Amino acid sequence: MAGTIHEADSPELLAQIRQEAAQAASELVEAAKLHRGQIVVIGCSSSEAVGKKVGSWSTPEVGQAIYDGLASIFDPLGIYLAAQCCEHLNRALIVEREAVPGADIVNVVPQPKAGGSFATAAYHTFRHPVALEEIRADAGLDIGGTLIGMHLKKVAVPVRLTQNHIGEAMVLAARVRPKFIGGERAAYDPALKDGYPEE
Repeated sequence: MAGTIHEADSPELLAQIRQEAAQAASELVEAAKLHRGQIVVIGCSSSEAVGKKVGSWSTPEVGQAIYDGLASIFDPLGIYLAAQCCEHLNRALIVEREAVPGADIVNVVPQPKAGGSFATAAYHTFRHPVALEEIRADAGLDIGGTLIGMHLKKVAVPVRLTQNHIGEAMVLAARVRPKFIGGERAAYDPALKDGYPEE
C-alpha cells in the first residue's frame, strides 16, 4: 500500500504507483483482448491513491505517475486512453483527437481542482487533446471509485485484476462485448462472446 499523505510526492511512492498502474493496464489488455485503435476509459482519483477521500486531495504528481504507468502499456500497442474528468466537469473526457474523428468536441481545459489531476496530466501529455462529453469505450479502469460505466459500450463485463489497487485506491476493471439478441432460436458467433473483433 501507499505511504502517508506527506510522502505523496516521494520518488519511491511515485515509482510504485507507476508500476502498479502499468501492471493493471497490462492485465486489462490481456483480459479484454484489446487491440490497436480501441479506447480504454480511465477514471482516476489521485486523492484516493494517496489515502484520502475522492475529490479532497488532488495530487498532480500522482496523477502524472498513474498516467505514465498506463501509457507505458497502452501507447506501444496503439490503444487510446480516454481520461475521465471529475464530476465538476460532468465526467467529460480528454482524448487524442485522432481517436475520435468527427466527434463533437467541447471546450474545457481540465485543472487539478476542476477535472482532476489525472485528466490534467493526460491533457498536457497528449499530442492533440480534445474534450468530449461522452464516449463509448471498449474497456475501462476505475481507480478510486470514479464511476466510469456511463462511458462504456454495452455490454460491460467485470474483469477481476490481481493488481486491484494503485497506491491506496481500489481498482475495478471492465471489458465489453456485443449484446446477444434474438431469443432462444437465435444462433450466435462464439468469437464475439469475449469482445469486439479486430477490424
